[in-house]
Amino acid sequence: MSSTDSTTRKTRRSSGRLEAVGKSKKAATRGSERAPGLTVPRYFTKAGADPFDAVDWELRSAKIANEKGEIVFEQTDVEVPKHWSQLATNVVVSKYFRGHMGSPQREHSVKQLIGRVVDRIREWGDSSGYFRTPQDGDAFSNELTHILVTQKMAFNSPVWFNLGVADTPQQASACFINSVDDTMESIMDLAKTEAMLFKGGSGTGSNLSKIRSSREYLAGGGTASGPVSFMRGFDAFAGVVKSGGKTRRAAKMVILNVDHPDVMEFIGSKCEEEKKAWALIDSGYDGGFNVTGGAYDSVFYQNANHSVRVTDPFMHSALADGDWQTRAVTTGEVVDTFKAREILRSMADAAHVCGDPGVQYDTTINRWNPVKASGRINSSNPCSEYMFLDDTACNLASLNLMQFVNAEGRFDVEAYRRAASLTILAQEILVDHADYPTPAIAKNSHLYRPLGLGYANLGALLMSFGLPYDSDEGRNLAASLTAVMCGEAYRTSAEVAGAMGPFSRYRMNRKPFLEVIGMHKEAAEHIPSSGVPADLRDAARDSWAEALELGKKWGYKNAQVTVLAPTGTIAFMMDCDTTGVEPDIALVKYKKLVGGGFL
Repeated sequence: MSSTDSTTRKTRRSSGRLEAVGKSKKAATRGSERAPGLTVPRYFTKAGADPFDAVDWELRSAKIANEKGEIVFEQTDVEVPKHWSQLATNVVVSKYFRGHMGSPQREHSVKQLIGRVVDRIREWGDSSGYFRTPQDGDAFSNELTHILVTQKMAFNSPVWFNLGVADTPQQASACFINSVDDTMESIMDLAKTEAMLFKGGSGTGSNLSKIRSSREYLAGGGTASGPVSFMRGFDAFAGVVKSGGKTRRAAKMVILNVDHPDVMEFIGSKCEEEKKAWALIDSGYDGGFNVTGGAYDSVFYQNANHSVRVTDPFMHSALADGDWQTRAVTTGEVVDTFKAREILRSMADAAHVCGDPGVQYDTTINRWNPVKASGRINSSNPCSEYMFLDDTACNLASLNLMQFVNAEGRFDVEAYRRAASLTILAQEILVDHADYPTPAIAKNSHLYRPLGLGYANLGALLMSFGLPYDSDEGRNLAASLTAVMCGEAYRTSAEVAGAMGPFSRYRMNRKPFLEVIGMHKEAAEHIPSSGVPADLRDAARDSWAEALELGKKWGYKNAQVTVLAPTGTIAFMMDCDTTGVEPDIALVKYKKLVGGGFL
């Protein structure tokens, strides 16, 4: 896409993907002038041709059975693209088709599903002036429909759950970060906010380090409960609220800083509950997850991921076998002194037993924070791909890497760039019109406009190219793919800023923002070439050079643009062999569904 204004200068790429373009640097930085929208070029589609007509369709039955062969879900005569697998059909129909089964309102075609989402985004784009002409809006709708129906891209689940559905909050974000303060009111507000997010099909994370430890006193006398105790209540709510009104369980993350006085209790909390579950299983209780009355349903901390925030000083102390001090939340006084290696060993032992806690590297995260003037990054969403300021939200979308491998077995770099750019525009349009669970999250979403474009199927792509997942060549290829996607996303964000103005808090963050973009550009230039096709390597460098150049002129519309999500349900929708960036776990995989059924 390209922004247009009669008073502006032009920039052109030989490919014709970008053609000039926006307001003057001064006006763009102020955000005080409005350009007449964006020109959206066609790449995948032709004017006057329905993108649904470009694929073959057929009627099928969507059916899911359990391990005993008993049918737990069935919908007959559903219309799906012929090239979609039966697995994709079963998952999409059971999870994303809306309307009560057997009613006239029940969706029965993938055309209806994609149509209601694309139509809603187009409607919002029109009302906010994103398209220069109606023809640009048509091009946007057709191009977006194409990449969705051909499984090149999928939005996160809340978009499919909610957009275009009558009398349903238009929640579009899957990832939320919520703050919490050291007051009972704030702690209970967090529990309420999380419950509403789970209901809407989203996940949330919080850093609980502001809550005073169990080693500290309350203002009115007595000892505080501490964050680990409150985690039991949060966990219980998460366990009973199903996401999206469907059969997805809640997803949440809890984080504690490594200098919090309760960090050792936090590290061992889930591990100790795991051992209780083992004892219950030995006594005859069902060992399945999310089984009512089963072993894991009877212990705490099973509905959240746990992570410890560590700093460079802590890691240096561990390397030197030095001491580490925990400090009171209320006074900053030293509470305990440990060997740093002792803390790390406790984390490793607990993770070996139950997989938690994970590690988040606070110093590195905040070094790459582009909005340092606005605050620190303290937390993440449940899967740790979205890291940003407190009380913010991120709508996700993932590109299916295997759908960009052409008939000759080569990766189509230009199609990949076009799809990334188009998706960023679609996600950007969602920001102002989507519903948010709290006023703080709504406000920050509008101020910073963070997005989460990612990709899926990396493991399958590496296998198809004959590259080992654990190899320098595999890592180089993954780095290049990621660099192109992120660079293209920021380039597009700068281009949108040229037409619509940058995000509201850009001006105060311009210096750190351009510094971080420059860090990305430098990193892209130093990706080793081994295993990387020349056109992909060149695209990585070009995308970041353009992103920095345009950003200096116009700023950026979004404070963050990409994440690498694990792509659960949408990976099935796109017929991915592997999710997110993970390697394949087996050539044949089995999945037990929370609401019953077996895939």
